[in-house]
This record gives sequence, structure tokens and C-alpha cells, in this order.
Amino acid sequence: MPKIDEDSNRSLNKLGRPPLKKPKTLVIPSNTTTTSHRPFDFNFSINNGSSPNNGDFPNEQWKYPSFLGTKTRRKRVSVKTSKTQKLEFSNPVGAGAELGDGDKNKVGKSSVVPAPPLPASSSSVTLPAQSNTRRPLESKPSPILYLLIVTCIISVPYAAYLQYRVAKLEGMKLDRCCEDGICNNNGRGSLEQNDGSFSYSLNADSRTMALYIVIFTLIMPFVLYKYLDYLPQIINFLRIRKNNKEDDVPNKEDVPLKKRIAYMVDVFFSIYPYAKLLALLFATLFLIGFGGLALYAVTGGSFAEALWHSWTYVADSGNHAETEGTGQRIVSVSISSGGMLIFAMMLGLVSDAISEKVDSLRKGKSEVIERNHILILGWSDKLGSLLKQLAIANKSVGGGVIVVLAEKEKEEMEMDIAKLEFDLMGTSVICRSGSPLILADLKKVSVSKARAIIVLASDENADQSDARALRVVLSLTGVKEGLNGHVVVEMSDLDNEPLVKLVGGDLIETVVAHDVIGRLMIQCALQPGLALIWEDILGFENAEFYIKRWPELDNLSFKDVLISFPDAIPCGIKVAAEGGKIILNPDDHYVLREWDEVLVIAEDDDTYAPGPLPEVRKGLFRRIPDPPKYPEKILFCGWRRDIHDMIMVLEAFLAPGSELWMFNEVPEKEREKKLFDGGLDVPGLMNIKLVHRVGNAVIRRHLESLPLETFDSILILADESVEDSVAHSDSRSLATLLLIRDIQSKRLPYKDSRSSGFSHTCWIREMQQASDRSIIISEILDSGTRNLVSVSRISDYVLSNELVSMALAMVAEDKQINRVLEELFAEEGNEMCIKPAEFYVFDQEELCFYDIMVRGRERREIVIGYRLGNQERAIINPPEKSVPRKWSLDDVFVVIASGD
Repeated sequence: MPKIDEDSNRSLNKLGRPPLKKPKTLVIPSNTTTTSHRPFDFNFSINNGSSPNNGDFPNEQWKYPSFLGTKTRRKRVSVKTSKTQKLEFSNPVGAGAELGDGDKNKVGKSSVVPAPPLPASSSSVTLPAQSNTRRPLESKPSPILYLLIVTCIISVPYAAYLQYRVAKLEGMKLDRCCEDGICNNNGRGSLEQNDGSFSYSLNADSRTMALYIVIFTLIMPFVLYKYLDYLPQIINFLRIRKNNKEDDVPNKEDVPLKKRIAYMVDVFFSIYPYAKLLALLFATLFLIGFGGLALYAVTGGSFAEALWHSWTYVADSGNHAETEGTGQRIVSVSISSGGMLIFAMMLGLVSDAISEKVDSLRKGKSEVIERNHILILGWSDKLGSLLKQLAIANKSVGGGVIVVLAEKEKEEMEMDIAKLEFDLMGTSVICRSGSPLILADLKKVSVSKARAIIVLASDENADQSDARALRVVLSLTGVKEGLNGHVVVEMSDLDNEPLVKLVGGDLIETVVAHDVIGRLMIQCALQPGLALIWEDILGFENAEFYIKRWPELDNLSFKDVLISFPDAIPCGIKVAAEGGKIILNPDDHYVLREWDEVLVIAEDDDTYAPGPLPEVRKGLFRRIPDPPKYPEKILFCGWRRDIHDMIMVLEAFLAPGSELWMFNEVPEKEREKKLFDGGLDVPGLMNIKLVHRVGNAVIRRHLESLPLETFDSILILADESVEDSVAHSDSRSLATLLLIRDIQSKRLPYKDSRSSGFSHTCWIREMQQASDRSIIISEILDSGTRNLVSVSRISDYVLSNELVSMALAMVAEDKQINRVLEELFAEEGNEMCIKPAEFYVFDQEELCFYDIMVRGRERREIVIGYRLGNQERAIINPPEKSVPRKWSLDDVFVVIASGD
């Protein structure tokens, strides 16, 4: 047995290993699939010269032994034990240098990896492998790939051989022609033969080169697809061999190159919108060029002619039918197939582009290019009435443009608007789907060019709706181009109004819909018929407010200005010296100054103008004082969130000793808490006394517990619990109205004795008799319900949604009108009133309307219209004001009077 080297034994003793006793070779090859994060893998092969296959055993996977310490990257270490034995260690990546006796300390940055102990009684060493570590299975190349490679290798030399044979045969033909005497004796034929051979050889070489390029181009995609992932490994291996640095060892956990290329292509097509068209154009040019090159290789024509034929095959798939020759037909069919594929892709791209454009138009994603339009942000039940009023306002100018931006589908919005079934009178309504909180969507509807912007309250509760309105106002203030028009914001709670005005500044006009309707209901309860008058004034169908300057009225007193308009009624002055403050019902001795404007009630802004002063009768008329206020008994059916504001208004209007009964389902303690949170001082009420009753207003038994026949006015409120549902709220109000009227009619001491038997109108007649004793004001949200209430004439009503829409439309047309409405709806200052005729005329007295206006000024009132005793609706701004007529004491007059 050979002698073991002493240096090797000493090295093994330092590592804690027993000396080698047999001439064995322990080979630890590198595992190229092991990463720096996996356990170290050892492959042991022991060759003692006695086993078959030269002592080679199958490779096994070994876990890096824990007693060797922390695993680090190492170069290959070779320890010689004797002339026939050699111990080799391999680093994880298989890159390193063998060290001999004198190089065993030169192992780079890491220390020497000792070999595991070898058992003396066995020629094979087996270490337990880690259970969750497996060598990845190498994918075997497909047989088709091998067949394709072999075919290409055989076909290329064979094609070259055929080209050589063709050239040789042509040369033999030319030689034979010269031998037959075709060439002349001067050697001119030999020269021509040489010239023809050179030209033909050059042409043949170019065709051969074209054939090689075609074949190479066909093979390269398959080769690249198969071996593309190995390209980074080859590059890194060459870099490591060149630099000999361990830091340049490639990371085996990198994403494969094919996946990275696929990802880059995907990102490219996603980011750039015209990437598909560019790719299709490149594919078309490549197919034409590659097909032309292939045709040039298999035909006898020029390269330009081959390119033209390639284009015809791409453009017309049936153009290859007349080709001759096997090679030319194969190439032409291939080009035509590629052309069909390209045109199919082109058709798909065009179809997708058209579908996307149509879809964007259908969904309302296109930009609105308009100017001086009205923009409505949001969607609510008031939108139908609002569109109707704006259309009527635009009728005088031939129509306009209204743009609606809401978070609904464009088709759904258009269908809802079409269901309204009213004539827009030349006004166009454009719907766009988007969020008013997104600046991009606001720019899409040309928000900076709109002459007015209306922000509708959402169908959420009051706080959420006002919070959303505040965010919309913040979005509008963030428009970089600025806003040319003013913004009208519909608020739900009066307490949130100051915050919105603080954010929006002077461009913001707020309409607190809920509080306006609450105050209007109280005014209508105290003055029956006032709701219809407000419908006529707020709507654009009849007379409405306008402000305009008239220089010819300068230096005239207001009492003369009052009768200067035959087609309008002046109501106030916009004082330029006080910053544009509007004074309603000014003093008669106020003289108009330069730049002052006149507030009037007229049919339209172009239907009135000042005229000469008419002659009026200035006869004396006794001034009848207003009747004293008496205590009243009022019932509230339902609960509104602004009921504390309504109570404050009643406190200002009612006489001391009045009672307010509150009948709803809210517990009494919770009511007191809500009233206190709303800022109402219940013990501090001086004129009214609160009486609480708990019950359901649609249950007859609960209503019968109330003294319904004793109330002067009953207000049926849209209850807070059902105000989000228009149909449910109106159904509840209508049911409550019918139950109350029926109970009142049964308790009255008189009935119609002429009604015998059952009649379908007898119950209506009884309820109408009950309405003479008690006033009921119903809050109606849907205009369709108005017909059910008005036909029976058993109740007055307030169409809240429509009145709010009218107010929004009026303020959108002229934001100055908001100051007028705020004063008329407030509990202090001037208000709209209905006065009896005895305050202004004698019975059957013949006077013109100008005379009555002059008599109204003696009471510091402005008479704006009248209602005859035999008519249901009032006439505001009557025509022919100078024509006299007889008046009855049953008539009433509509005036603007001071509430002082």
C-alpha cells in the first residue's frame, strides 16, 4: 500500500479528522444549481479501483454539516494525500483554483473547508440529505428541436451544393457554345463568356447569401427561445473568468431573461397607447422585407421586384395563385399566410379602437367643449324640476346648454331625464359620468367656462350631504384655471352654511333648502294660499325678480319709480353707494342716484321698460290698522331635523298664549335633548307652549286621541325617518291628511243634509266643510302627488322639492336674487303677505291697479298682485295696470310688507 503523505495527515489532524488509511479519492464536484441561500451540497465519489465503472457511484445530495461552522463561499481546495490519492473540495458555484502543498493557505477570502470523516469499513460514504432540498430536474430538449436543427444543418450545405451544380452546368453550356463556333475569332466570344460567368457568379452568390440569411433568420427564434435564459449565465461566467472576482458571482435567484423580456413588452404595450400600431407596422415591414429576401433567393428576378411581389402577397392573399415553381410557391404561400394574420390583427385593432371610442361616448367619458353653460354637480330628486326651470329661463334666448356631472352611468341619467316628459324648449342637456370631487372630471365638463355651477345636495342625511358639498366646493376652488361663474350650493342644515361660505368665499351662494321650506310652511299655515303665490314668483313661467339699471330714472324718488313701469312692479333698490346692498320696500323719499339699480317683478328681463308717469287718483282712504294677533293652537305631525328653527319662527309670529302640539314617534326625553342640541331654549319661550304627544300619524287610533277639531292649523311634515324616500314620504303625508280630515268631519256638529245615500263625492264634501274650520298644510316632495291633494281641495300644500329647485334656478341665473329670498324667508324684515281687500278699497269701488299701489304705499307696503274671490290662483304683476275695474271685499291682495 502506498505511503500516505505526512503533510496531508497533519492537515487532517488540524481539522479534527483521523488519518487516511487507504488510497482513496474523495471528489466533491461543484453544484452549479446551488444558491448562496441553500444548504451546502456535497457529492462524494470514492474510487478504490475495485468497483465497476472505475469506482463511480451515483451522485447524492448532502446537507452542509453544522459542525463545520457558518457556510461561506470558497474556492476549490485540493489536498494531495499521496501520488494516487487526492482530496478535492468544490465551492457552491464550481469556480475556484486547486491548491497543492504549498498553496493550502491561499484560499482567498474564506477558510479551507474540511472533508467529512470517511468510515474505514465502507467504500461508500452516505450523509443524510435535507428532506426539503431537491435538485431541480433539468428539462430535456424537445426531439422536434433536434430534428429542426439537423434539418437546417443538412439543408444549408445541400442548397449550397445545388447552387454550385447549377453554376457548373451553366458554365459547361457556355463552353459548348463557344466550341460550336458561336464566338468570333477575335476572342470576343471568350470575353463575353468571361463577362457572363462573372455576372452570373455574382448573382448566384447574392442569392446564396440571401438563402443563408433566410434560413438563419428562421432558426434564430427557436434557438433564442430555447437558450435565451442561459445568456446571462454565459456573460457572467466570462466576466468572472476575466476578472477572477468572487463578488461577480451571478445571483441564481434572478428572474429568467425570457420573463423579463415578456414583462418589458407587457409594460411597453400598457404604457404607450400606440405601441400596438407600431408593432403591427414593424411586423408588416418585416414580413415584406423577409418575404422579398426569400423570393429573391428562390426566383431569378431582381431584389426590388421580389419586394414588390412580397407586398402584393401580403396585401392580397390570393395573388400567389399564379406562381410557378415549388420554392416560389412555398415562399408565396408563407407570405400570404402572414399577410392574412397581419390584416386580421389590423382589423382587430381597428375594431377595438372604434368600440373603445363608442364605449367612451356611451359612458360619458368624452370632454365637453362648451362656454357659458350651466353645470349641475350631483343627482337628486330635484333635478327634474331644476332642468325644467332652467329650460324655461333659457327660452327667451333660444335655449342654452345644461351639463350634468354625476356618479351615475350616462345612459341611466339620459333615461331618467327622458322619463320627465317635458319640453326643454331648445335647451340641450349633456350628461357626463364622473365625480365632482375629481379635478380631471371637473375639467372634462369645462367647469372653468361655466356661467353658473349648481351643487345639489345628495340623498344622504344632512351632515353627510353638507360634508360632501364642502368637499365639492374645495375641489372647485382647486381648479387652476379659475371659475368664471358663481357657485350655488344646496345645503341641508343651516348650521353648516358658515363653513361652506368660509371655504368658497364670494363666489359661493348657499340655499338652505330644508330651513327655507320649514319657514315657508309656517308662513303658509298663518296665511293660506301663500304657497301658490311663491310658486308663481319663484318659477320662471310667470313673473320673477330682475335687477337692472335705468339711467333715465336717476334723480327720481321711489314713489315715482313705483308707477313708472307699465309691465313691471318695482320692489327695491340696489344701492351702489353701499356696496350693492339691496333694500326691499325702501322709503318713498329715497332718490335714485347714479349707478343705482332697480329690483322689479316682471315676466322676463326684456319685457319691461320705464314709461311716462300715469295719472292716479289721490283720494283719501281711511287706514285700517292690522287686526290684533290672537293666540293660536297649532299641531305638528311628524319630526324634522330643523324643527327647532320652525319653533323659533313661530315664537316670532304667534301671539302670547299660543300652543304648539308635537305629535310624532320620537320619545319625549329624546325630543327635549334634540331641541336643546339645536339651540332652542324651551323654558325661554314667551309666546308659545309646547305640548308633547307620542304616536304614529298613520294610525287612526293614535290620531283619535288628539283634539283635531280644535286646532287652527295643522302641519303635516315629511318625517325625518322617511324623507330619503320620496314615494314613502308622500304616501305617509297623504294618508295622514285623509285620516285627519275624516276624523274632523265626523266630529263637526253639522253635515250636509242634502246628501242622501252613498256618493263618491260625499266624503270629499264633508272634508271640504272641515277645511273651513281648520287649515292643513302638507309637505309634498313629488309633484305627482300634488294633483291628488289639489283636486280634492281639502288641504293646502307646500311642494318642497319644486320650490327649492325654483330657488336654485333663480339664484343660478342671478346670484343677487339670493339676498332678496333670504330676507323674504327670514322671520325678520320684509315678508310676503296676503292682505284683505278692505285695507285698500271699498266694496264695489272702481279703481285701477296703480291707484291700489299708491294706497298701499300709505301703509308702507308694495302691492304686487291680487286674487279675486272667485278664483283659486293669484295674479302677480297684472297687465293693464291703468285700466280701472270694480273690486269686491272678497278679493285679497298680495303685498311685500315690513314685519316690524
